[in-house]
Amino acid sequence: MSDFFTELHEVGIVPVIKMDTAENAVPLAKALQAGGLPAAEITFRSEAAEASIRAIAESVPGMCVCAGTVLNVENARRAVEAGAKAVISPGTNLEVVRWCVEHHVPVIPGCATPTEVEACMREGLKTVKLFPAEVVGGVKMLKALAGPYAGMKFMPTGGISLANAKDYLLLKNVVACGGSWIVPGNLLAEKRFDAIEKLAAEAAQLRDSVRS
Repeated sequence: MSDFFTELHEVGIVPVIKMDTAENAVPLAKALQAGGLPAAEITFRSEAAEASIRAIAESVPGMCVCAGTVLNVENARRAVEAGAKAVISPGTNLEVVRWCVEHHVPVIPGCATPTEVEACMREGLKTVKLFPAEVVGGVKMLKALAGPYAGMKFMPTGGISLANAKDYLLLKNVVACGGSWIVPGNLLAEKRFDAIEKLAAEAAQLRDSVRS
């Protein structure tokens, strides 16, 4: 499991994606990989999520494909059976957390308050998702949390863009950022994978400027 979080730190920026059709999954994954971002969080906000995860896991083995917006144990199970390497959620659902821990699946539950962070710590977690990051204080919030929760790492998501991602990546308690700007819905629908690859390359260049 520690290998996953090492990989997550190396990727640095994880595209958050809603898939409307699984047929775009493999070319999208290849475009992100070519741009320097070998990771994707496929959200369970559409019927195509499970099939998209399975297609990427089977056809693009170098991708760190995760399941996002996992709100219940059933979706967590489906995601993992499809090949998801981790389960990510917008909130802290202890049933999902405990299922993942029991099955040795990396899980990153969403937190917006110190109370939720502590709930996750009690479950043995060392990485959580700050969500919605910009709404709940963003960089200032993460700096404030670094004091009392020195051992906790965060994956801020929500309101992050190319313009502010560097501010997050500079923080020592940020393992990676989640962002939807890399795969805009219109580009995905139009199958403009070359444009998505360029956006991924911009994000990868930003990451490298901070962490290289």
